[in-house]
Amino acid sequence: MVNKLELINKSMPGGDSSLERRLKRVLSGFVTMSTRLDQVSPRKWAGLVLLIAVLQRIALWFFYQPVLYSDSPSYRRLAAAILHGFDHYDATRTPGYPLIMAIFGSDRAVWLAQMVMGVVVTMLFFYLGWQFSKYAWFGCLVALAHTFNPGQIFFEPNLLSETATTFWVILTLAGVVYWFYHPEHRTTWPAFGMGLCASLAWLTRPLFIYLPVWVLLFILVDWQKGRIKLIPHSLRIGLVYLLPVLLILGVWVGFVRLRFHIWGLTTMTGYHMIQHTGVFFEYVPDQYAELRDIYLKYREAHIIQYGTQTNAIWDAIPEMEKISGKSFVDLSRLLTKISFQLIREHPDLYLLNVGQGWWYFWRGPVYWLPEAFRLKSLLPILSGVILVERLSVFACNLIFIISSLVAVLWRKIRQGLEVNPAWYFLLGIVWIASVFQTFLDHGDNPRFLIPLQSVVILWVLWAVVVGGLKFVSVAQQQTTRIQEN
Repeated sequence: MVNKLELINKSMPGGDSSLERRLKRVLSGFVTMSTRLDQVSPRKWAGLVLLIAVLQRIALWFFYQPVLYSDSPSYRRLAAAILHGFDHYDATRTPGYPLIMAIFGSDRAVWLAQMVMGVVVTMLFFYLGWQFSKYAWFGCLVALAHTFNPGQIFFEPNLLSETATTFWVILTLAGVVYWFYHPEHRTTWPAFGMGLCASLAWLTRPLFIYLPVWVLLFILVDWQKGRIKLIPHSLRIGLVYLLPVLLILGVWVGFVRLRFHIWGLTTMTGYHMIQHTGVFFEYVPDQYAELRDIYLKYREAHIIQYGTQTNAIWDAIPEMEKISGKSFVDLSRLLTKISFQLIREHPDLYLLNVGQGWWYFWRGPVYWLPEAFRLKSLLPILSGVILVERLSVFACNLIFIISSLVAVLWRKIRQGLEVNPAWYFLLGIVWIASVFQTFLDHGDNPRFLIPLQSVVILWVLWAVVVGGLKFVSVAQQQTTRIQEN
């Protein structure tokens, strides 16, 4: 990060205008505040973040309760299957989150585990902000932005996979950042750890299947000082990194193949694809007229009730199975075939849906249940806070879209924001997810951003702080030139 004291703590020439005097006072106050913040030790900043994060979750523990969503029972069912040796595991979901449920048991125990993950993630964001900027106060700012975000802390009581996914993704990100900034520690053990964390991320949320590949592209290459070459011992490090990646991927894909005779991460591909193609399912050929008509019937009813066709497939599945005589897995395989045929014949309708899903990705939702909050008198205030937060997060997401593209495409901005390969890795995680998720599924797209929302905010805070410091520096230089003339 730029040295703000070098940029700001230069005396401004005197002037008579009130604008100059106000600017001088603002800059003087900023210098004083920044200097004082820098004098606080990193341990104190870290201690403050840890204290706040723990106290928040203690309070939430007493005034909130675990929340089940429509997906939660399926995770519970799969957790039970794991406890019985995978004999009845139907692979409708990858086993990462069901395994956590199987280990911890009750709803409150799972919530407690997710709160611990939330505290660890908060401290990881402190590390990331500190490492990127070299200022502990900036790390504190980033960490507090995460832990005070209702969209994050209220997700921890939800019996859904996002909190665990966030944990593994941010662990992976922190590992790559540490790897970049500390080349002396580029050894096999950190590489193995990153491979394991990246694999557990997709095993918890299949969307992140790209993460192991994205990590590999960055850890084997030395990007320092504009050079692009392989790091020392890259072959050995790459093999050690790939060991957990290929082992976990191979075991799981092999299980799905042997048990259900399909290639894939789950048995749900056809049902996910129909979230897209269901919008134009009336174009299904007469060869599949019975399935087409059944889905259209349920789609119409779902639209009347909810205003959208999203998730109508879950209501239609039982009748589709009965009429077609196919099992759940075979029906999924057939719907995959039908969907790909529809996409080939109507790519414009598919891409229109893809674009809409990409835009929904950035909406910044808060998944919480007011009925689960025990202090009913505070609900109006809390609802207002959440509304403000949603608007703020959506604004941050828009800033991220624009600023990250500008930084990557415009060299001066990129240099001004000191964008290095670690930042490219961070930006890539978000952008790849935003595109990947909308091609594969269409429905609750904003939920896919939950594990990456604070990563977006980290970049925006960086752009605002560094951009602000650069602006102040330029303003000083211009004022100095005017006074000299």
